[in-house]
Amino acid sequence: MRAAPATASVPEQPSLLLPWKQAVLVFLSFAFAYFLSALVRAVTATLAPQFSTELQLSSGDLGLLAGAYFLGFASMQLPLGSALDRHGSRRVLLALLSAAVLGCVAFATATSFLGLTLARSLIGMGVAACLMAPLTTYRHRFTANAQMRANSWMLMTGSLGMVTSTLPVQWLLPLLGWRGLFWVIAALVALAMLTIYRLVPQDRRVPVGHSTRRTGYGEVLRHATFQRFAPLGFFLYGGMIAVQALWAGPWFVEVAGRSPAQAAQGLFAVNVAMLLTFMGWGLVVPRLYARGWTAQRLVALGVPSSLLMIGIAVGLGKGAATGVWTLFCVTSTFVSLSQPAIGQAFPASLAGRALSAYNLVIFAGVFVLQWGIGLVIDLLRSLGWATVSAFQGAFALFGLCCLLSYLWFLLWDDADNHKGS
Repeated sequence: MRAAPATASVPEQPSLLLPWKQAVLVFLSFAFAYFLSALVRAVTATLAPQFSTELQLSSGDLGLLAGAYFLGFASMQLPLGSALDRHGSRRVLLALLSAAVLGCVAFATATSFLGLTLARSLIGMGVAACLMAPLTTYRHRFTANAQMRANSWMLMTGSLGMVTSTLPVQWLLPLLGWRGLFWVIAALVALAMLTIYRLVPQDRRVPVGHSTRRTGYGEVLRHATFQRFAPLGFFLYGGMIAVQALWAGPWFVEVAGRSPAQAAQGLFAVNVAMLLTFMGWGLVVPRLYARGWTAQRLVALGVPSSLLMIGIAVGLGKGAATGVWTLFCVTSTFVSLSQPAIGQAFPASLAGRALSAYNLVIFAGVFVLQWGIGLVIDLLRSLGWATVSAFQGAFALFGLCCLLSYLWFLLWDDADNHKGS
């Protein structure tokens, strides 16, 4: 039998595993870039009251502006996966981050809603590899346990970026304004590029005749693990990000009656809780996996608590504020375990495509839900519903979609536990 191509066996070659100290530096350089991508992703939740007042945006417009990031982000995922497998994480990430710098500058200088929307879409395209590039590198150069821990701690770093997008941004606004804030972010992204260039090792090029060139996304999309997790990734994982990055803020202000400053405090609490949760996952998950637990089992047990929180929020209406939405986001992190599970379900030569295809599912869900929730709120208001009732109706529909995706997950057989990749 012909030997497998070198790219398919990268993680199995001990010589390619990084020494501990170098692995830490690689992780930190990637984490800095992902921190910034999470900050710019979530900052619209804090800036939403200012955008609504200054630009006179409706709920649908606000959802579109926030969702444009995710539209640009999602549009890059399929070409990104192939590029990561062909050209390596370092080259691809540096090329895309240059677009993120341009997007931040364009956002800071835009004078129209269309200009802001296009600039935000460019930012989303530019940071599209900030998680997938590290996860692909970890799949090749970290041990299996280190991959699981690094995945959770990358998400923890993202939560730190979201924490920074709340009260710290609120404090900086009087000094910088939102335009000055995006100039600063552009400079920090450029610094992240320099850090990655200096600290992340060169990638190995894939010879033209190797399997990464011939294999498309069909194998990924047909895989049982991918199909089982995809609806949950779209609705619940995507919905969690949509709430955390946008709709928690308007809920606090328009439903719970909080001031913009109080809403920023609520978002700060949500994101601190998420940071601590992902830190905990990084410590606990390797131990659970060592004892025979699987991502499928943990997701099956944990998702009902997230669905319960959506129901409580809809039922309480005005009474649902920081505590309820914090618990919703925290309990939704069970679905984050699907990412390393999907990465490990495929050979290393397909890791970039598998992770990027699943990320496309997640962020397509974020875009659809961020914009869709806003459209449903506007529709219900136009039909005469009060603001609180309109929010409740939109989130009840969101909760129903999450419930159906969970039932799909439960009804799917366990073929993914037995089927080879």
